[in-house]
Amino acid sequence: MSDIELAKDFTNKYQEVKREVSKIIVGQEQAVDGVLTALFCNSHALLVGVPGLAKTLLIKTISEALDLNFNRIQFTPDLMPSDITGNEILDESRQFKFIKGPLFSNIILADEINRTPPKTQAALLEAMQERSVTVNGKSYQLNQPFFVLATQNPIEQEGTYPLPEAQLDRFMFNLVLGYPSFEEEVNIVKNTTSNRTAKVNNCLNAEEILAYQALVRKAPIADNVLEYAVNLVSKTRPNTAKATDKVNEFISYGAGPRAGQFLVLGAKCHALINGKLSPDIDDIQAIAYNVLRHRLVKNYKAEAEGLSLDDIIKTLL
Repeated sequence: MSDIELAKDFTNKYQEVKREVSKIIVGQEQAVDGVLTALFCNSHALLVGVPGLAKTLLIKTISEALDLNFNRIQFTPDLMPSDITGNEILDESRQFKFIKGPLFSNIILADEINRTPPKTQAALLEAMQERSVTVNGKSYQLNQPFFVLATQNPIEQEGTYPLPEAQLDRFMFNLVLGYPSFEEEVNIVKNTTSNRTAKVNNCLNAEEILAYQALVRKAPIADNVLEYAVNLVSKTRPNTAKATDKVNEFISYGAGPRAGQFLVLGAKCHALINGKLSPDIDDIQAIAYNVLRHRLVKNYKAEAEGLSLDDIIKTLL
């Protein structure tokens, strides 16, 4: 199959997956698009929202639509690195044998990731970046594709361990889930309080996903679009040549080079799922909020004036 045919096939399959997910998930289109885009870019996504917005259900439903192994890890303050990576035990013949932990799966739901101590967060960080885990000095490769979806509750911060900037930077997208509209909420309540059951069918297998991930990387991009992405990231860094007045006034730290990489990759995927073979500036802008909002650090003045990061990103676009 040629790349052009594969691109058409990708667009159709993407819409098919979304139709299957919509059997269970009402609304939350942007979150579904964000999660699937991160998956096809071979990256990870962080979902932030108050309890009850179907963050966990959304991830579980997407895993059902994809023919992949799925594991949910409930992060708690007493969770140890070996609880997620696995451990070595002595078998009957007195030889050390490695027992794989829940990380050895295709899709990992890291539920309430900020509730676990930094030591366990660091074990997950290695898995996300290197696609491998190290136990007792030995390295073990994880299954491919490997995709971490983490959830976080923005309200209740007692007893939590905020994610370090280095780990936040490993997530391609920070997806903020909002409340449903009135009509959507009526549908949600109607569907969940009746005996209605919906079956989600498998649409994609691991081989197809790996082929689409390779296709996204191969998509051509014009120099002016790539330069726009790099320029956008440069504008977020206070007290540098390209920084805007708003950034100098309200931002302490800007985005690093990984933001530019994810802007370009995400724009390529966004273009392909919308039937285009090459991304344009609109595709960069469509994903810019999700890529940048967890990579900028506001200063005290922005906090005092009640400015959100999305407000600041809007001025850059």
